[in-house]
Amino acid sequence: MNKLILLLPLLTTSVFAQPAAPDQSNPLSTWLRDAYTRNRSTIVRTAEKMPEENYSMRPGTQTEVRTFGQQVTHVATFNFLWCSQSKGEKNPSPGNLDKLTSKAEIMKVLNDAFTYCDGAYSALTDASGAQMIDITQESGRQTRSLRFGLLTLNYAHNNEIYGSMVAYLRMKDIVPPASEPRPQQKK
Repeated sequence: MNKLILLLPLLTTSVFAQPAAPDQSNPLSTWLRDAYTRNRSTIVRTAEKMPEENYSMRPGTQTEVRTFGQQVTHVATFNFLWCSQSKGEKNPSPGNLDKLTSKAEIMKVLNDAFTYCDGAYSALTDASGAQMIDITQESGRQTRSLRFGLLTLNYAHNNEIYGSMVAYLRMKDIVPPASEPRPQQKK
């Protein structure tokens, strides 16, 4: 009886503290898909919020530091690359994305890359995520990875670049979308 009393707080915490996931049969892939989708939305809203005249700005004078527009195309480049590898398809990137300069061109390629990646994440299940897949590196070297590993790398990389994009917005006194005040709830 004493053991049951000690376990009761743990049991009730695990039952009541965790909201039910929409897809109980695929908790890992559901989590990753939801995290990617939220991050996708935040990155697109951030790119939309930056005025076009600031797409060519870079912090400092070092030319190896990306402009804001190049940060956005960098996201697109790697979404095309890693999602095509996850799908086992040829990379559909139009190439030379860093050469794009207009906000309209950059937003189009960003949205195209995310739309392409949506298919990789929407098809993901816990079973398919645990599969080993063959990957050809840019150098031509062949490697293998878990599909989960590759898509988690993509999500983490998107987050990393989003962090850089926020700094660019802040330098222009623009509040990033994720930091905007939430609308007041009606009572």
